[in-house]
Amino acid sequence: MSQMTLDQHPSPVALPDARLQGAGRLPLTSQYLVSLLLTVAATLIAFVVEHLISAPNLTLIYVVPVVIAGAAFGWGPSLAAVFASVLAFDFFFTVPYFSFQIDNPSDIWAAILLLVTAGIVTSVAAESRRRALAAEQAAEQAAALQALAQVVIAARPHGEVLQAAATALNRIFRTPAVIFLQDGETLRVAATAGRPQITRAEEEAARGSLQDQLHTRAESYPFERSEFEFWPVKAPGGRGCILGLDFGRNGAERPPTPERLVDVVAAYLATTL
Repeated sequence: MSQMTLDQHPSPVALPDARLQGAGRLPLTSQYLVSLLLTVAATLIAFVVEHLISAPNLTLIYVVPVVIAGAAFGWGPSLAAVFASVLAFDFFFTVPYFSFQIDNPSDIWAAILLLVTAGIVTSVAAESRRRALAAEQAAEQAAALQALAQVVIAARPHGEVLQAAATALNRIFRTPAVIFLQDGETLRVAATAGRPQITRAEEEAARGSLQDQLHTRAESYPFERSEFEFWPVKAPGGRGCILGLDFGRNGAERPPTPERLVDVVAAYLATTL
């Protein structure tokens, strides 16, 4: 494990989109459903005002659900709103009505313009949402490390520091975390966060990681049954602990470089062991 002093500030770890969404967000199917309902609402509004404006101008109404879906849900639902809007405009507001055929050249250009405009809006809105979520995640990571630092600086008992470290890992990666502590020949669970499921396989993998002083990946030889990824923390006096994270629990992808922030948490713990 690379060494890192406590005054270093690592770059935020970029988590996959599914993990950035976090808990409490709408399920993916619900996001698509809401996007389609927004398109339905835009269609109803278009029916109300169609006698006031020409068909090409009705396309502007359909940009609204695309913007909302892109800002709230991201690429997939927003693209669904784009295609649903184009189809709805074609079916209800171009001649012949209630058909996907378009006879009027101006309506053809209106549909193409709607598709292009909505596509551009989708790109901008989705990218803005991605950056906002990334900034939110970076702020959460910084807050988690700050909370751990305050516990360490206050020289709280080891048990509180270990629990604060487990909580920090859980907040940073939004996945179950466990810390094993070595007491002589005994290895015990010292702290958990996120309700991890600890089995004999995890205990064996943690012990092997500590003995070899090697970072171990989940489901890798010789601990194929372990679902946790472990990082050993060696401290002066032969004492040590193991940091474990279950990245597969929430069905999301593993972050590309989790060790950058794990190393920071490990450095804090090494000073207290």
